[in-house]
Amino acid sequence: MSDQPVPGNVTDGDRFRLLVDALTDHAIYMLDPQGRVSSWNRGAQHIKGYSAQEVLGRNFSMFYTDEDRANGEPQRALSVAATEGRFEKQAWRLRKDGTRFMAHVILDPIRAANGDILGFAKITRDITESVLAQKELDLAREALFQSQKLQAIGQLSGGIAHDFNNLLTVIRGNLELLSKRVDGDPRLSRLVDNALQGTERGVSLTQRMLAFARRQELRTEAVHLPQLVDNLLGLLRSSAGPQVTVLAQLGETLPAVHVDINQLELALLNLVSNARDAMPAGGSIRIVGAVHGRVDRLPHDEYVCLSIIDDGEGMDEHVLAYAADPFFTTKGVGKGTGLGLSMVHGLAEQLGGRLVLKSRKGQGTTAELWLPVDKDADPGVLPLTEGRQQPSFKPLTVLLVDDDSLVLNSTVLLLEDLGHRVVCATSGAQALLCLEQQPGIELMITDMIMPEMDGAQLAEVVRKLHPDLPIILATGYSGHLEGLAVQLPRLFKPYSQGQLAEILAQVLPEP
Repeated sequence: MSDQPVPGNVTDGDRFRLLVDALTDHAIYMLDPQGRVSSWNRGAQHIKGYSAQEVLGRNFSMFYTDEDRANGEPQRALSVAATEGRFEKQAWRLRKDGTRFMAHVILDPIRAANGDILGFAKITRDITESVLAQKELDLAREALFQSQKLQAIGQLSGGIAHDFNNLLTVIRGNLELLSKRVDGDPRLSRLVDNALQGTERGVSLTQRMLAFARRQELRTEAVHLPQLVDNLLGLLRSSAGPQVTVLAQLGETLPAVHVDINQLELALLNLVSNARDAMPAGGSIRIVGAVHGRVDRLPHDEYVCLSIIDDGEGMDEHVLAYAADPFFTTKGVGKGTGLGLSMVHGLAEQLGGRLVLKSRKGQGTTAELWLPVDKDADPGVLPLTEGRQQPSFKPLTVLLVDDDSLVLNSTVLLLEDLGHRVVCATSGAQALLCLEQQPGIELMITDMIMPEMDGAQLAEVVRKLHPDLPIILATGYSGHLEGLAVQLPRLFKPYSQGQLAEILAQVLPEP
């Protein structure tokens, strides 16, 4: 068609043809009854890349993919249009250069007065950009929904873990005291020991819940991964069992990472245990590390990617998509909490890293733990925990503050068993009254989460009134701390009598 002005004596048919030809964003053309192209507008040439001379007389199936041609899609389109009066679909089509585009296709039959089909009118639009944009929008919505869901579950898990920690504090404390009084009866001792082991499982469960909720209290420091993994290798191999080979392939030149040693060890045990469970007939697990620079959507400049690689069963796309979700497990009832991977995921994110899972069914799994590099660390040095002997000091008068009466009574018994005198308060206001009325108080232990006045607020007031009074914060999970609370020693629930004695030793001068 020409771009010259239209003469005034053209017919309506000429005007219509000019209009059709002027549309460049729609491919509008005609087919004969057998599907051969009989007309071709500029929009068709623009979208598909063919000139009129290259397509006229050829079957429209040339625009279909090989798969669709093999499945008989061109013939089906003509048949549906002829029998139902219209064919409409979104599908992939081919351009002249072989590239694909997403097309919205409409095919209408053209009939003679007696009903015979004279041909077909075909309209094709390139909707690739809108389809991809919609797909990205759907993915963003799904990611937002998933994030909101995990945030809600995290808040619920954190709250449950806080309450559960209070219960475990009571149970563990009373069992420890009971164990001291049943030494002469072996049957009772076994019962108490078994109950204490049960509380340790409960402690592990709450740690996983808090890790997922990103509310566990982390004690981060510079850690040299080759040394840490080497120290842990015996336990990892024991956990994996005799049919699984565990190999550590970490170069000594890896920079130190900024992590919580205990939580990282627990994360590695979880990942190795998951790998073992994916290899019921045995196999191998490799632990490797590599240094990477800045990574998209991660806050630090440099990372070590610690990979745990197995040659087990692997995961399909569905399982992989939900593997790190809390309480999702493929194990049988009673054989898994579904919190192992979510705990590792929560720990990594709380450290400023991430957990990445890569897997295919039948091709094994790689779990990548991205950990931030500690640039201020002394290379190659792993902090060592020195054993502390049970401290001994003169009896103290301790102000104990907790709004949970069970925790309060249990901790009173633990402190009294250590030889201390305890003054109790169930609120911040009552604690301040006790300090005013009983000047002999030598130390205060306060719960962090309390109504009206929490432990941090109470500590601020007490420090102004009694600058020299040692203060300990007891907490079930890590919240946002600021001011004085950041500097105070913390007693982590559920605590044992030994941990209680140790924290006292940290805040009091040696006799």
